[in-house]
Amino acid sequence: MSAALPEFEFVKTAACRDARVGNCPEVATRVPGVVALRDSNRPGTIVTMTAAEWVALTDAVKAGEYDLSA
Repeated sequence: MSAALPEFEFVKTAACRDARVGNCPEVATRVPGVVALRDSNRPGTIVTMTAAEWVALTDAVKAGEYDLSA
């Protein structure tokens, strides 16, 4: 038996709050020590990580490590 996930409050970026934008990442940070991510088109699939892992991920994205156009 697995532990139940905490109740997350997901938010979208300001750009994704526009009704013309359909598919957006959503982030929840209000559970201490946990950052949760999900795709707005697949809200039942949630990926969780620690705050340190979130910082590493966002730093890597900002540095261009995941730039698919390169």
